[in-house]
Amino acid sequence: MMKTITTSLNIKGNLQYFTFPKISATGITNHAFSTRLGGVSNGCFSSMNMSFNRGDDPNNVRENYKILCDAVNINPENLVFTKQTHTDNVICVTEKDRGTGFSAPSFEDIDGLVTNCRNVALVTQFADCTPLLFCDPVKKVIASSHSGWRGTVKRIGKKTVEIMKNEYSCNPTDIIAVIGPCIGKCCYEVDNAVYNEFLSAGFDNSLIFTKTKSGKFLLDLKKANEIILNEVGISSQNIDISDICTKCNSDEMFSHRAQGIHRGNMAAIIELK
Repeated sequence: MMKTITTSLNIKGNLQYFTFPKISATGITNHAFSTRLGGVSNGCFSSMNMSFNRGDDPNNVRENYKILCDAVNINPENLVFTKQTHTDNVICVTEKDRGTGFSAPSFEDIDGLVTNCRNVALVTQFADCTPLLFCDPVKKVIASSHSGWRGTVKRIGKKTVEIMKNEYSCNPTDIIAVIGPCIGKCCYEVDNAVYNEFLSAGFDNSLIFTKTKSGKFLLDLKKANEIILNEVGISSQNIDISDICTKCNSDEMFSHRAQGIHRGNMAAIIELK
């Protein structure tokens, strides 16, 4: 069983999923981060694959969402998906978008979703990349973003918060954020090209990179995203940061670094009640 002190590991039968205390404490959302445990998928997708785009049987994927959604009291027909392509594109969605990607075609080239509508469940998929969730309990606005290294360089977390501010008058000091399970600094070795992308984007690389004996670098995506959220006005006291590394826990979590392209994806879901 995975060990964590910053998240809540929930177990219902074979299903295991994470929730985070600060967002749970707001009392206005249902949310969950899936693991790879508790679904019906087979083979390299075993067993809780949450992606329709990796070659799994779509009926299995729908059943996996139904299992997870049932556990956290979300109607699967409320789900809203995007086709994530490592952009910093963020859009606002409403009730009319329910079912997008689940029972209707997905949004294309979108990596962030924002809404102030109840019963609209935002979905971000991940398998080493960083899932970000946001909740403003004052304005009752939620958001979800996909932040791999490319999205982090583009500061998609900042852009998401700016849309919450500009479209819904959110104050960043009120926003609760989650930096979800992703590949940890312990396992995320990158080359000079990635290092230089962050340097060119204005990051203080001394805070997020450690040079290895081989001359490459270990990248701390969680710290980089915390810095981005701090810069846009969210205090660290309002951020839950997962202590789960997807690669270290690849028996329980899908990991691109551990399993390659023959794998499933996990999902982060958040919905206003």
